[in-house]
Amino acid sequence: MEEFLRYVVGKLVEFPDELVITHAEAGDKTVFYLVMRPSDRPKVIGKGGHTIQALRNLLQASAQKKGIRVGLEIIE
Repeated sequence: MEEFLRYVVGKLVEFPDELVITHAEAGDKTVFYLVMRPSDRPKVIGKGGHTIQALRNLLQASAQKKGIRVGLEIIE
């Protein structure tokens, strides 16, 4: 799933080489954390948070097929 996030978010940001994706296990849930340039954050969040919500929905749909739970957070 990290490769999926790297591909999709990499297409949204201006500086994909500076995108850092980490993950942590929190009980039965995997949480992915995105770190990027401050100028790229609005592109990933989108107007009214629509883009980040769509990314979360896609990630959760993919995880549900595998029987796992995931989350997605942006680190400032």
